[in-house]
Amino acid sequence: MVDRFAQFTGAVLELHRCINRIKEAEMAEWGLRGSHVMCLYYLGRYEEGLTAAQLTALCKEDKAAVSRTVSQLAERGLVCRVPSGAGSAYRAALCLTGQGKDLVSRINRKIEGVLSCSSRGIPDEKRDDLYRSLQVILENLERYVAQKEEGLPSPEGAPISGKKESEA
Repeated sequence: MVDRFAQFTGAVLELHRCINRIKEAEMAEWGLRGSHVMCLYYLGRYEEGLTAAQLTALCKEDKAAVSRTVSQLAERGLVCRVPSGAGSAYRAALCLTGQGKDLVSRINRKIEGVLSCSSRGIPDEKRDDLYRSLQVILENLERYVAQKEEGLPSPEGAPISGKKESEA
């Protein structure tokens, strides 16, 4: 049990650190930071633009961090606000400029290269199984946290997803 805990948490933490180091290294080429990657990535996925609230939810960052990032990207001419009828800057759609679209295209090529490298030697079906398993683990842990935050008893020893512990 302890070995599984150490293996799981150690791997997740090291993956997170490694991803952040890759983001920093790859973005340095354009004078940007790793923190800019996800905002640019999602704005590139949504041509019609995203509100700051939508971008915050997708990036899974706090509002202040996304606001700082958007301001930095706007200063660089990569992102612009498209005013809405609501009048609130927070509700205005954020869109990539032409320069931003060009950069996101180059970033996406880098992402594809990193993903290809990261899954080298793993057949597609096993990679897909891994991603599905990670999603189940995430959902189970989110449910666990929600129960704890609501003051409900911890579901220790009982599988949260209805699967046996050996399947989790």
